[in-house]
Formats: sequence, structure tokens, C-alpha cells
Amino acid sequence: MADVILGIDPGSRNTGYAILTEEDNKLVALRCDVLKMAHMDDHSDRLQFIFEEVSKIISSFNPDACAVETPIYGVDPLAMLKLGRAQAAAMLAITNHDIGVTEYYPKQVKKSITGNGNASKEQVAFMLRKMVTLPDEKLSKDATDALAVAWCHLMKQNSFNRQAPKSKKKTHQNNSKSSWADFVENNPDRVK
Repeated sequence: MADVILGIDPGSRNTGYAILTEEDNKLVALRCDVLKMAHMDDHSDRLQFIFEEVSKIISSFNPDACAVETPIYGVDPLAMLKLGRAQAAAMLAITNHDIGVTEYYPKQVKKSITGNGNASKEQVAFMLRKMVTLPDEKLSKDATDALAVAWCHLMKQNSFNRQAPKSKKKTHQNNSKSSWADFVENNPDRVK
């Protein structure tokens, strides 16, 4: 059975999420949606909501892996702090389900889809519509961003699996450091 990937675009007012898998050699988005929290005044309530809703999504779709976009810059330090907290709430829900989570920078995601790390959101959305069977043609920007993160992870995972034999040891943390350590351990002849 094909892997099921949960992609998340965290936000303190809107958190996009997407479930991506492969069926009959086609990429299919099983769900693309947004957790909306703009109506909530208290930031801690929003964080609790993200944690609970991501936990429900994981229980419903049982993803094999999760990928989260990492915020890297912003004009307003307080907004960046809130964004980082939203990301942490989502990641905590994921790790509480004993699933690996990988972080991707926005430029990595854009480059994996369009070949250009500076591509516009519109270019990314256009490419995704061409490459993925979508549940709804009119996706919000947050849902599209989450789908892009899931797509990026699936492509990186497929690329890594083609290059290296699968690890016999199951790891629950899927960050670049542990992935590299696993690769080195399983392929000592390929590392100089």
C-alpha cells in the first residue's frame, strides 16, 4: 500500500492541511482543508484547537509520515512567535501519535514542485493542479500550501528510497540528522 502523507502549513489564524497518497500510479489528495481560528480571541485556545484537530486528522487518516512547513522570516516578531507556536502545536500532535515529522522551508517546497525556489504561490498551485488529483479544484491558499508540503515530502522520500536500501530499523523521528545517520549506518560503503 502506498504511503499516506499529512502536510501542514501552520498558522495561528488558519492552518492548512492536506492528505496525499498514490493510487494507481497517480498522486491523489484525499483531503485538503483549513483549520480556521480567526474567530478565537485567545491564542492559547487556538493552539489547543490546532493540537486537537491535527490529532483527529491523524486518527482519521493514519498517515505514515507528516511534513510541516517551517516559518523562516517575517516583519513582525510577535506574528513569527505565534506562527512558531502554531507549528509546535501541530508537531506535538504528530509526535504524540508516534509518527515522524519532517520540516521543510518554503523555498524547498517551491523548488521541489516548480524547479524554482522563488516561484509564486500561483505557480505552485498551477503545477499541483497538473500533478495531483484534487478533491476540490478551488482550494484555499493555506490548503494548497499544505498540499505542496506533502508533495515535497513524498518526492523527497521517493528519491531517498530509490537511492538507498530501506532501513531494517524503524525510526520514529524523521529529521535530516536521523535520516542521514540511518543512511550512513545502512550504507557504510557509500560514505567516504
